[in-house]
This record gives sequence, structure tokens and C-alpha cells, in this order.
Amino acid sequence: MGNEGKDRWDEKHAASNEEAEPSAFLKFVLEQGAWPLTPGLALDVAAGKGRNAAFLSAKGFDVEGIDVSEVALDAARRRAPRAMFIQGDLDELELGADRYDLILNFNFLSRALIPKIKKALKPGGHIVFETYLIDQRTLGHPQNPDYLLLHNELLDLFHGFRVLFYREGKFAENSEAAYRASLFARK
Repeated sequence: MGNEGKDRWDEKHAASNEEAEPSAFLKFVLEQGAWPLTPGLALDVAAGKGRNAAFLSAKGFDVEGIDVSEVALDAARRRAPRAMFIQGDLDELELGADRYDLILNFNFLSRALIPKIKKALKPGGHIVFETYLIDQRTLGHPQNPDYLLLHNELLDLFHGFRVLFYREGKFAENSEAAYRASLFARK
């Protein structure tokens, strides 16, 4: 991503005062789904200001979060003081092998990161992944197809995992509708 991308994200996060709620899909998986998860070590990919990390931490998970923006991570550290946050470019960082019980990925797509995520999950570990579909271009941001999933692509990316829940479509979160694909699966 380089400094240019980091600077862009720092500016974006500095300009936003929003204290976003945890992802509605994450809350559904952990609170309303029929899949009780035992708290363990979780990774929040592209953690931003820590909305999901704070939620997991409150549920008893030990949380690590990674984001390129130090501005966002400063806010995340205040929001989730028990979590550990690392500033870094996800395309360059190694995540290890068989390390995490749960990995979250929200509103971020780097196809090159998927093999690292799969490798970093322990056998029996879970992935909660939700990001924008190609249809999102009809509503606004993001527009770049590099950051938009094709239909059923998320299923293909996690082929071989046990899919516990999957959906695609236009869903509202925090009163903002967007085209998304949402996956909850076990390695």
C-alpha cells in the first residue's frame, strides 16, 4: 500500500468523528446465531477504529487488530484497551500459521490476503467475513472492482471451509444500505 495509502487512510479517519457500532453481521453471528463460539484469540483485519475489536473483547476474546492507519488505531486503543493493535500493511505482514480461533474481515478486500487468513486460522477456527459486492458501484463508494467481490466469489475464496452461514444482497447496517456478501465459516 505504501505511505500514500497510509496517509489517505490517516486523513479519512482523522476527518471522521463517528463511533460506529459493531458490525450487525458480527452481532448476528455471536448473539443470535446458533453457533456458540468459545472465546479465544481473535484477529480483526483492517480494524479501523476498533468497533469490532471492542465488541469481541467485551465477549471475552483476546483480540489483536491490524490496520494501516495509526490515527484509526489510536482511537481503537482507547475504545478497546484490552486488545493489542498493530500498525502495518496487511499485504506485507505475515499472520503466522494455525494461530487464531477467529478472524474478522469487514469492509476490506485484498484477495492476496485470503491465503494468509486461511493459513492463520487454527483447524476448527472460524472466519467472519463481510465486504462489498460488485453491485455496490450502483450505490456509490467503493467503485474500484479490485475492492468489490463478484457474485459467489467469497464462497469460492473459502472453498473447503464448512460454511455455516452465507448471504449476498443489499443489506442495511446502521441505516446505510449497501450490497454485501457475508460469510461465517469454519476451517
